[in-house]
Amino acid sequence: MTNSYILIEEFNNTELDKHLRWFSPPKKWEVNCEKRYLMVKTDKGTDFWQKTHYEFQADNGHFLYYELNGDFRLITKVKSKPKNRYDQAGLMVRFSKDTWLKTSVEYIPDGNSKLGVVVTNNGFSDWSSQEFSENLNSLFYRITRRGSNYYVDHSLDGTSWKQIRMAHLFEEKDCIKVGIYACSPQGENYEAEFDFIKIENIDNKTIVY
Repeated sequence: MTNSYILIEEFNNTELDKHLRWFSPPKKWEVNCEKRYLMVKTDKGTDFWQKTHYEFQADNGHFLYYELNGDFRLITKVKSKPKNRYDQAGLMVRFSKDTWLKTSVEYIPDGNSKLGVVVTNNGFSDWSSQEFSENLNSLFYRITRRGSNYYVDHSLDGTSWKQIRMAHLFEEKDCIKVGIYACSPQGENYEAEFDFIKIENIDNKTIVY
């Protein structure tokens, strides 16, 4: 069965797709339509996290999103140039500051970085992670929604996928914001390049994980 896409943004135009919106836009970002990527440089002290672990709260990370209803599959490819501890860039799905999910590699300069997923329900975040020692020059992320359940995967080549987590978001409404994010909890000017944002319609399709 051929793919049915809700959105394909490949950054081959200086203007972003008119349906994409910024939450907490970075001061420095640009579309390189010649090389086809979106470059984001993070502002200082940006993050998404709620309460768990010393009651710390932050909701000021950079998030470029598309708003939709129903089931979907969201994919991106990220090239990272981290410089600060916990620099991160990947995918996010979000209902509100109290209900969301993000996936990325968090950079650890003096050890193995952490590939993981943060799930936030009822205003409390949890983080599942694993050590990641692969090259960050090319990393794919994928989130699939089926009802209130979310399946999160990563890939080094965009073909062979490995599951990171299955999770549930407790939210009654259907409309959700989905897209790419980047932040620097302990620094600034972390540079991430996104090659594309693809949102696939999976209604009436069998999804294999």
